[in-house]
Amino acid sequence: MVTINGEEKNCVGMTLSQYLASTAYDPKRIAVERNGDIVPKSAYADTILQDNDVLEVVNFVGGG
Repeated sequence: MVTINGEEKNCVGMTLSQYLASTAYDPKRIAVERNGDIVPKSAYADTILQDNDVLEVVNFVGGG
């Protein structure tokens, strides 16, 4: 299981890109932290989610 924003999800073996494609997140407007390290957007397709990974996905919101 992978913990994403505090919720356990069964997405072990998926790439980060594959996981994000299955969500409503806009990859242009987010930052992802994996096990305490920021994942560069250029690495999303190569980052394979593993058992016990902890992800935090932060969605940027514009406003004024």
